[in-house]
Amino acid sequence: MNDSLRTRTISLQFYATATYECSYLDGQVARSQVAVPAELIDSQAYSNLVQHGFRRSGLFVYRPWCDQCRACVPVRLPVQQFKPNRTQRRVQKLHAGLQVRLLGLEYLESHYLLYQRYQMARHSGGGMDQDNREQYQNFILKSNVSSFLAEFSLDDQVQMVSLIDQLDDGISSVYTFYNPDLPGASLGVFNILWQVDLAKEMQLPYVYLGYWIDQCRKMAYKTCYKPIEGLFDGKWQLLVMD
Repeated sequence: MNDSLRTRTISLQFYATATYECSYLDGQVARSQVAVPAELIDSQAYSNLVQHGFRRSGLFVYRPWCDQCRACVPVRLPVQQFKPNRTQRRVQKLHAGLQVRLLGLEYLESHYLLYQRYQMARHSGGGMDQDNREQYQNFILKSNVSSFLAEFSLDDQVQMVSLIDQLDDGISSVYTFYNPDLPGASLGVFNILWQVDLAKEMQLPYVYLGYWIDQCRKMAYKTCYKPIEGLFDGKWQLLVMD
């Protein structure tokens, strides 16, 4: 752990979990490094942790800490340099009619039902498709940092919800779920473009997009947003694809 991380998080402890089955690479095992206690991780401390590759799931703040593998690369978009490509501009136009509300971390039944539909359609058999209301709230609505929901609706029907954290130097895209049956699709693409615009409005330089894995097909979409930066050996640098 470098000095800057230690200085900002002096009261935190870090431990490595036991190994578990990797969610992204078949046949691999994974391990995480976890920051505790969660109640000491406020927005300032969390911003520093994200800059060093951490993410959160509910109150659980972690980063990949595998014994041999370094496939998970934290990535972020520098919003002032980002330029959407032709396909992304088309998606922006397609979904320009969505109405957006920014909300606190409040439970809404319409959000939970949409979450269920999304998990059943996109992640059936993965475990999260069986989440009850309490599990949903622990995952989406529990946070010790500055967090909010972005709700996207069409004709008074909720089509997409994003959980977003506000950081010192950007916003972190924590989780997004959406209507898997909406004609035209590409809601996920629209969501990232919208978050880029939001960061610009908030005068924040980055949108953090979690982890990218070169060998994982479902992570490949992140490199469609350019330029994109990756964290390598503790330094953020331009991610250049062959």
